[in-house]
Amino acid sequence: MLSMYLQGLALGASLILPLGPQNAFVMNQGVKRQYHLMTASLCSLSDIALICGGIFGGSALLRQSPLLLMLITWAGVAFLLWYGWNALRIAFSGNVDLASNSELKQSRWRIIATLLAVTWLNPHVYIDTFVVLGSLGSQLPTQTARHWFAFGTVSASVIWFFGLALMAAWLSPRLRTVRAQRVINLLVGAVMWVIAGQLALQGIANF
Repeated sequence: MLSMYLQGLALGASLILPLGPQNAFVMNQGVKRQYHLMTASLCSLSDIALICGGIFGGSALLRQSPLLLMLITWAGVAFLLWYGWNALRIAFSGNVDLASNSELKQSRWRIIATLLAVTWLNPHVYIDTFVVLGSLGSQLPTQTARHWFAFGTVSASVIWFFGLALMAAWLSPRLRTVRAQRVINLLVGAVMWVIAGQLALQGIANF
């Protein structure tokens, strides 16, 4: 069963490490130290739900409902364009604000809502968890093997998100400058728009 765990861990890491909306958002919150551990927790819990859903039967639902995938795709495109625009607007503005403590308190629910949108409106998440992991998980010979495989992929997600949030928070004193925040917002905006473009092309191709 250790081999199943390590296989899940390696595959989970390979799927989660590329820079995407979730990673960019977690990194940004870590640098700002705006509820970065809460952000990592919500990302991990979302991944746990999606991974378990994909491995234990959810992949069939996505395969049988191309309309659902199309709706998720275009909702994701719209959200990523909006979020990327806000990040780029801040980056190119003359004054990049560094959040105060009062702003942190007011932004908690907005952070939660944005994070949930970044996660659940990203079709790549469903493809990774429902299609890739679901297909591999369904081929495993026993239920026990599936459990260990799922545990490995979940471990990769938890380790990565908390590691990214803590590392960004640790580097925060060096990165929480106006110049660094401008670069980070440029990076986040570019990532969001590139992925939105990729999703739009996929949506047009599948139309």
